[in-house]
Amino acid sequence: MIWILFIGTMALSLWAAWRVKSVYARYNQGSVRSGVTGAEVAAEILRRKGIRDVEITVGEGMLGDHYDPLHKRLVLSPDNFHGRTPAALGVAAHECGHAIQHALAYKPLHWRMAAVGITTYANYVVMFLPLLGLFTGIIQPLTGALIMAVAWGVIMLFNLVTLPVEFDASRRAKAVLADFGFIAPGAEAVGVRKVLDAAALTYVAAFITSLAYFLWHLLPLLLGGNRSRE
Repeated sequence: MIWILFIGTMALSLWAAWRVKSVYARYNQGSVRSGVTGAEVAAEILRRKGIRDVEITVGEGMLGDHYDPLHKRLVLSPDNFHGRTPAALGVAAHECGHAIQHALAYKPLHWRMAAVGITTYANYVVMFLPLLGLFTGIIQPLTGALIMAVAWGVIMLFNLVTLPVEFDASRRAKAVLADFGFIAPGAEAVGVRKVLDAAALTYVAAFITSLAYFLWHLLPLLLGGNRSRE
């Protein structure tokens, strides 16, 4: 049974990642009518929103874009920093959405920020505890299941809180790009929407995966240890 769970969740994650790259590649071509780059869009969005303390920098690698709330830094991958495509503008505006959330003290963003530390430890637990139990045998099955259920529960809740954070940032991105005239109605708007919607699938996949593993380890506790673990 555990192999079915592993293969199923792995397939879901791989499909979501493939979907993002496929849709991004499709709409990371040509140039939008406005002719602006992702970096220019990000700077203008932040300026019009009155956010003047966020640094916009170019990062490394493909789709390594993110907003760093601790250092107030908006990092765009080279393609999105210099690109003039619907994909580049969509990603840049999405990261601006996080900066706007931060400026407005958007609660789910702050919940996620507060949970980063404990979630990091939870990830270490789910990676190394099974190996410890396998090679040492010092952890009883129910004790291990309890620890793993708690760790996966933390990860699951983190991923759950991430969903409204990402969906809200994408909603803000679509609205601001259209309102400010950076993208034209029709094909450009469709490209932005599809790129952001595809990116959202990765967060949904992460939540489903963590929920599945949380329930898998919780079940023997609810059944009083009577379930045979395969």
